[in-house]
Formats: sequence, structure tokens, C-alpha cells
Amino acid sequence: MEDERRIISLVEYHIHDEDSESSDREDVGISSDSEIMAKGDKKEKNPNISYDTSLPAQHTYLGNDLEELSGRTLLDDDSCQSLPLLPLPGVVLIPGQTLPLQLFEPSAVSMVKRIIEKDRTLGIVNQHQTPSVDVACIGTTAEIRSYIERADEDIRLSTIRLKAEGRQRFQIIETRRQIDGVLMGKVRILPEISMGEPGEGARLHCLDRFKTLPLPILEHMKVKMQDSIANSTLFKSLIKGKYDKFDFANYTRWPRWVYQQYDAHLLVQRIKQELEKWNCSVPADKVAKTPVDFSYWVAANLPLDDYKRLFLLGLNSDIQRLRCELSMLERYTVLCCRISSCNKDIINRCDVFSMSLEGPQGTYVNPSGYVHEIVTSYKACGLLLQNRSSIEQSWFPGYAWTIASCSGCGSHMGWKFTATKRKLQPQQFWGLCRAALRPALRSGYEDEQWKPSF
Repeated sequence: MEDERRIISLVEYHIHDEDSESSDREDVGISSDSEIMAKGDKKEKNPNISYDTSLPAQHTYLGNDLEELSGRTLLDDDSCQSLPLLPLPGVVLIPGQTLPLQLFEPSAVSMVKRIIEKDRTLGIVNQHQTPSVDVACIGTTAEIRSYIERADEDIRLSTIRLKAEGRQRFQIIETRRQIDGVLMGKVRILPEISMGEPGEGARLHCLDRFKTLPLPILEHMKVKMQDSIANSTLFKSLIKGKYDKFDFANYTRWPRWVYQQYDAHLLVQRIKQELEKWNCSVPADKVAKTPVDFSYWVAANLPLDDYKRLFLLGLNSDIQRLRCELSMLERYTVLCCRISSCNKDIINRCDVFSMSLEGPQGTYVNPSGYVHEIVTSYKACGLLLQNRSSIEQSWFPGYAWTIASCSGCGSHMGWKFTATKRKLQPQQFWGLCRAALRPALRSGYEDEQWKPSF
């Protein structure tokens, strides 16, 4: 009896002290966080990039004297809130994404000043170009992290430069325009719904809880157990040191690949493998994040059109979001001109790379206040350069920019960035607008009614 009590206490000790999440990843052959970080560090030391990739994420073109704001605001899930809304054309803000802004309109400036004094939170929505619908019904709250107000004595107006961060998704219930021109919205904060572990009801918990125990304890427990348990496939795999988290599928009517479609950590690993084909490395600080945060990072860095990006933003489950992202990464191989009559190939996915710590796609604002989400690429084809290069308010300090347009239809596509110093690598690259690109299959055929595949 004393031996059995000691065994039970050891079982409880290991179950409560071990990180079951990390052990699951190791059991199915998924790299641990330390291994992935090591691989990420190896990629960051790529000799083709000597540039300090932390500079673009700082948005120094806004100025170095922005006032930092302390404290954070988190709204309750499923709660109804009244928020000032800022519609932005060509922008779909994702939670965790940095949003730089330069505001000139008096109504917008006064709105931001009131927000800073209150809870520093406003709603960012995508502005449609269709006359029937002004804004999208799905948006993201943005929390102002730093700002500076400047007064222009010549025109007697003040401007505000700020950096905000996407926080929570919301659904618009109704909107109204105030007398001062500010768009107010009654919104519902969307929750993040967890689907739970696949096969949770089918897994043999009486055996699954022993997976973290050392081999000597398992050998000792085998003597004390009933033959039906000791001779089971799962317990034998534990003894051999080859635990399979999907072994429970042998006791259900569904094969294991069905359950693997809904395993968050397996989906994360497969997406990382696909990102390698896109020549994209996941930043080390994103590796330790939860599957929810990782799904948002992927959504913020996939060069999708507004419709598909809003679709991802509207999903309430990280697993469904990861499944859709994996399907997109597997299918799309080339980025084309968004003009349907042109449809010219511009970027191959293997040429996309990260020039910023935030990822291969970043959000920047020009001196006129227009926000651009741009994808950085080593190469691009079918583009024409316009005007002379300039270093004024360059989003990438140390690089001069030149406007680039499509050679087929003449629409604005982005910029070519050229290093001003010989030591900088890469010596040149392209920063192309997400709104000007459309992901497509290499064959030129794209099924608009796509469905997630595994």
C-alpha cells in the first residue's frame, strides 16, 4: 500500500509540474521553442542582410520625440461598447499589428486628443470604395501607445503623429455621424473561442496522464496495474519511450488524420514549414506566443486582398484561422497586379523576405497621412521606375526610395529601395503595396470560392 501511495503522489507531481503543451509538441516530432528560436537566429544571420531590421519597426520618420503612454486597456468579451471609428482605405488592422498614423483633419485631431485623455482606444475599420457600403462590419480596436502633437502656425492647425497597436476584434452593430464629423459605432467585442484538444472525449485519460513519468516509475507501475491496462498499445508505447498523442484514434471510428486537422500545435508547425518556401522566417519573439497570437501574426503578414483578410479577421477560432492560412500558403505561389484586366506576375513567393522584425509585411504612413501596407521582396518583374530617388521620410533608414508602377496597366505598385551606403545588404529591394497585389496560382487560375484544405 505504501508503494502505491508513493506512485500516485509521483503521478500527481508530474502531471501538475510538467508543461504538457511542450511535451505534446515533442511527442509528435514538432520542434521545441528553443530549437525553433535557434533556427530563427540562424536565419537572422543571413549574410544577405546586414541591415538593422529593428529600424523599420521603430517608425523613426514620425520623429524621435513621441510621448510614450503607459497602461493598457482590455475590453470584456461579448460586451457592447461605444467607440469612435476611423475608416482607412486599403487597411485591415490585425490584433498585434503596429499602426502608424499622421492626422491632419481637425475633427480627427480633436477626436484623438479626447481619446488620449480617456482610454486611448479607438476602432479601425476598412473603408470600402463602393458607394453602398462605407465601412466593413468587422474591425479591430487600436490602442494608442505613443504620440506627439505639432502646431502649424502658418495655417493655425495642429497635427498629430502617433503609433497604435491592434488589440481586439469587434463587430459593428450600428453607426452614427456626430455633429463634429466623427463616426461613432456601437460595437460588440468578439471573443476568441477555444475548440479544445482534438479527441478530448475519446482519449484514454487514465493512461494519457502517465505520459510525463520517467521510465523507471512506469516499469514499476506495470507490475501494479491490471493486465488490460498494462498490455494496452498506449502503455506499451510509454514503456518504449514513444508516446503518440494521436494513439486514441485507434479506439474511435475516425482515422488519426482527421484529428490532426484540428491540432493547433501541428498546424503551427506546418505553417512554419510553408513559410520557409516563402523565404520567411518567424521572428524569435513570435515563437513563444500562443497559437492565437501566431495566427494573428500570419494573418498580418500574408499579402491577401481586403476580402480574404476580413474573412480571417471574422473567424472566432484560432484553429479555423490557422487552417485557412495553411490552405492559402499552400495554394498561392505568385503575387500579381490586382487589376483584373492586367493580371501581370509581379513577385514570386520565394523572393519575399523580412526587412523588418515585424515580418515580411509592414504598415507605414506617408507625409500626406495615407497608410500603406507593403510587402518586401528581393526581386520583382514587370515594373517601371518613375521620377528620381529620394531619402525624405524613408521608411527604411539608410535607403532611398523610387516610385514603381506596373508596366502593363500603369497603376502604382510601390517603391524600389536602394542603399545609400555600400556596406548595407541588401543593396536594393522592393516594397510593394498589399492593396496593389493579388495572390494567385502560377497557372493564373484562382478559385474565389476556396475552402481550407489539409
